[in-house]
Formats: sequence, C-alpha cells, structure tokens
Amino acid sequence: MSALASSKDTQPIWDLLANVEDPDIPVLSIVDLGIVRDVVWQDDGQLQVVITPSYSGCPAVQLFQDDIRKSLVEEGYDNHEIKTVLSPAWTTDWMTDEAREKLRAYGIAPPEKTTSNKTVLFGGQKEVTCPQCGSTHTEQISEFGSTACKALYRCLSCHEPFDYFKCI
Repeated sequence: MSALASSKDTQPIWDLLANVEDPDIPVLSIVDLGIVRDVVWQDDGQLQVVITPSYSGCPAVQLFQDDIRKSLVEEGYDNHEIKTVLSPAWTTDWMTDEAREKLRAYGIAPPEKTTSNKTVLFGGQKEVTCPQCGSTHTEQISEFGSTACKALYRCLSCHEPFDYFKCI
C-alpha cells in the first residue's frame, strides 16, 4: 500500500455513509443494516466502498448506490468506486444492535437472532414480539409485508398490524 493510501483515514467516509438512508426503511442507514462491508483507499488513491445488498434481487440497490455516489461527490470524494460483493451473502446478523432498536421504535419487529420456537421447522409460525405492546401473542398474516424482506404480522393482544423484518 502506498504512503498516500495508508495515510488516509476511512472514519470520515464511514460517518458520511452512516447518513445514507435505506430507501425502504428511512430510519436505518446502510451502515446500520451492515450493507456497507468495507471502505478502502486503493494504492492509486481511489476510494472503494464495498457493499453487499440484503438480497441479490433487491430493488433498492440502485437507489442506495446513487445515494452513496451523491454523498461522496458532495463531500469532494470524486475518485471513488462502489464495488458490489454477493459472497458471502448478506445476513441480518450484520445489522447493528442500534438498527434493531431503531426498527422496534419505528414499529417494525426486528429480526430475531435466534429463537427457541422450533415449531417453524414443522410449518408452525415464528414467535415474533409485537413492537407496539411487547406481546408475543402474535400471528403471521402474510409471508410478505410492505417489502419482500418483511412479513406482515398482527398482535392478538393490542390488535395492531406490524411488519416483521425477516431473519435472513
């Protein structure tokens, strides 16, 4: 690595990207979601932002690539490349704990890291906590919610519908 590339700090870039909203869930940034995998200064001085979309067919990919470019250019980072990497595949494990709390506060049940409910292995429903009242007395209404990465649930205690961000 050249002295030029090694002398450049990537933290300001991470801070900048932490303000790029996910187009589907604007309360989250692409950094919160773990979509930004790495920020690297190349030997030739070019900035490389490595991203992994939440799934390979995600329709929001072009939007957040455009938002990344716009943010970088507005801050004077004209010499950059956005590299999309599909392997390893994105997983909800890459989401920050702050992202999970932001989802809950926004009214979307965050993905469970693990579950003791093994009935899903036999066609049962995943036990999902209602983000409104905290009850686990919920039912799945539809496998797909407002986007493919969410399922639609209803709380049987407070009767409110809510999205559940699927565990991937």
